[in-house]
Amino acid sequence: MVSASYSHACYQRPALRMPNGDDRVVLHSCCAPCSGEVIEAIHFSGIGLEVLFYNPNIHPREEYELRKGENITLCRDLGIAFYEGDYETDQWFSRVKGLEWEPERGERCTRCFDMRFERTALFAHERGVRVITSCLGISRWKNMEQINRCGARAASRYPGMVYWDFNWRKQGGAGRMLEIAKERRMYQQEYCGCVYSLRDTNLWRRKQGRNAIRIGEQYYGDAGVAELVGAHSRDGSAGAD
Repeated sequence: MVSASYSHACYQRPALRMPNGDDRVVLHSCCAPCSGEVIEAIHFSGIGLEVLFYNPNIHPREEYELRKGENITLCRDLGIAFYEGDYETDQWFSRVKGLEWEPERGERCTRCFDMRFERTALFAHERGVRVITSCLGISRWKNMEQINRCGARAASRYPGMVYWDFNWRKQGGAGRMLEIAKERRMYQQEYCGCVYSLRDTNLWRRKQGRNAIRIGEQYYGDAGVAELVGAHSRDGSAGAD
């Protein structure tokens, strides 16, 4: 059953229209807090939606399972099909080799997005879906142009496929994202996801006299939890992905 927070009465966004008049989309989801509002907006616009969780960048496995589990619960409550891609960590490390000290939003992130979107595009192609999109850009810590370029590049591998570059932050999207996270007491991840963002975030926290990240402890809506998706890294740029 869909919870009250997901009723049509609560939904304020205008109905969305997809590119080329299509009525089906595959959403690449990185986590439940980032995808909650996106899923809600698409679902209540009457668009056929399938969610793919393909994130071999997330480290360690404990963090991966926390993010995946909340995504599964969210989709189950809305009656939306959820699929998990393989946890191909070896391939991910190979893809970003030599870029271990790149800053957030740099070339390492580009290669990471490319890998995840390429699998999303393949998944959609195999299912006969011509539109893909992602919730990655809803985080203000991310470079939306970088994400959109990666998405378009992945979609261009298949004739007729497009990457839907809708700005999910607009029309109240960023605020609704936070509302859903708090209503559902979602787990609040405190770093982008990969081992290098975890390292850099902890280095930054140490310089600020703060404790290292403790996985599985922060939840939206709890007392003392910051009302932001993501956390600062050593250069203040990292966030949940």
